[in-house]
Amino acid sequence: MSAQTDRYETAVARYLEAWNASGPETLEKAVAAAWTPDGGYTDPLADVSGHEQIAALITAAQGQFPGFAFRLSGGVDGHHDTARFSWELVSAADGSAPVAGFDVITLDEEGRIRSVLGFLDRVPAGA
Repeated sequence: MSAQTDRYETAVARYLEAWNASGPETLEKAVAAAWTPDGGYTDPLADVSGHEQIAALITAAQGQFPGFAFRLSGGVDGHHDTARFSWELVSAADGSAPVAGFDVITLDEEGRIRSVLGFLDRVPAGA
């Protein structure tokens, strides 16, 4: 594994850690570790920037899907300051994954996320 590949995988691990963080303090620290202060997140349902808005978005998603965790689905692929990966939102109770997507992240020189462009591949009806 090259240092560059490790950089992408570390960034994605921090990203998923933020999405799975429990409690406001843990979430705040995880978001700060994953994103630059002015970092953003955009998908078909949201367009936010800054740690506070990102944390609020994550809190809302966790509220909508209690007992679920985000998990990497496959490998991480990247070049230059950009990486892409697929993920699933998995139920701890039964292993179902009603939500799945594909994200593209752009990193700064320290490996923190400047931007996320998210695509939703599978969403439950009515969500």
